[in-house]
Amino acid sequence: MRFSDERSLMKLYKIVIKDVIRRKRRVIYAALGVVIGIMTVVGILTISLAGEARIYNQLEKYGANLSIMPAISNMDMQLGDLSLGTVMVGENYISEDKLPEIRLIADSEIRNALDIKDEGNIATLAPKLYINTEVNGLSVRVVGIEPKEERNIKTWWRVQEGEYFESTDQALVGAVAAEILELDAGDIIALKGSDITVTGILEETGSNEDYQIFVPIRTLQQAFDKEGLISSVDVRALCNACPVEIIADGINNNIPGIRAVAVKQVAANEMEMMDRMNKFMLALAGITLAVGLFGVINTMMASVNERIKDIGIMRAVGASRNQIIKIFIYEAVIIGVIGGILGYLAGTLLAYVIGPLIFDGMAVTYVSLYLPLSLVLAIVMAVVATVYPAVRATRIKVADSFRSL
Repeated sequence: MRFSDERSLMKLYKIVIKDVIRRKRRVIYAALGVVIGIMTVVGILTISLAGEARIYNQLEKYGANLSIMPAISNMDMQLGDLSLGTVMVGENYISEDKLPEIRLIADSEIRNALDIKDEGNIATLAPKLYINTEVNGLSVRVVGIEPKEERNIKTWWRVQEGEYFESTDQALVGAVAAEILELDAGDIIALKGSDITVTGILEETGSNEDYQIFVPIRTLQQAFDKEGLISSVDVRALCNACPVEIIADGINNNIPGIRAVAVKQVAANEMEMMDRMNKFMLALAGITLAVGLFGVINTMMASVNERIKDIGIMRAVGASRNQIIKIFIYEAVIIGVIGGILGYLAGTLLAYVIGPLIFDGMAVTYVSLYLPLSLVLAIVMAVVATVYPAVRATRIKVADSFRSL
């Protein structure tokens, strides 16, 4: 009995293959509906993946994602109903002794959240010290920084004249400050009795940095008797989608006297907009799939009408309803395979063409994992579209087929 079933199965395969070859134009029309649906889905998914990768890369340009400041608060002073104004409560500086604790919490929270086992620093800490002083007779803000860590965070910094500074007796000047103070690379500025050489002028950034002078933090601490003190700390978690809110809570709950705030940059809004656009595009892809589904149903219905005579003959020679249904299902699988492969290729090509138009400079690459997804989706789509025509084919009576002759 098993041998007989295998022979019957082989005969069905041969019938399907011969029929597909004989009616290849009809098969192409049916596969076209599948191709359009799969092409839309693959194109949208590929563009979406490339867009998210681009946004994550852009996150590096937004600098710190955590800002740590002294926990200063305002207190209203009153005498009865008379207001005496407000006073600042708390220290204006953070002790450098707290930096190792901040790093420990930041690294441990990232490791726990993302299950990272590797040793080493995960977060970049960039301490700063702000001092308002006079340079060349004009009031200016001087910022003490760690040169290496600051550059790791502010990847958008570009030196338009001279070079980046490294030594303790060197300075980097913002574009507007250099213009106002008439400073060029190589000039000497007096900083509380110390001579500092300007090694470079930054390109204009459009932020407060354009009006500031940057020197090594140790130099500024010694010049203004602020050893061991810093004004703030910028933290850059060196990973995509790091749990910055969790890190901020951990720092606030465990280290007194400071306040950590998760910085919400433009990238967060961009990701939200990207998510909304993805939902809209996926809804559009779903509509396209539905249209393609009805297209396949119409094509298969036309195929049933064309094959009334063949179906009647098969029924007359003893073919069962299950065998008739299997013939159409096998044909649907072939249509799904063809539509899935062509849809994947067309969708990837579509992403290459449209992707850069949506996101300027976006690098689109093919995603091999979408090929099996395309095949499965296309086969399911073709089989679902074939169920009704196949069931209708089983209801064709032998007498009706002979009337069509």
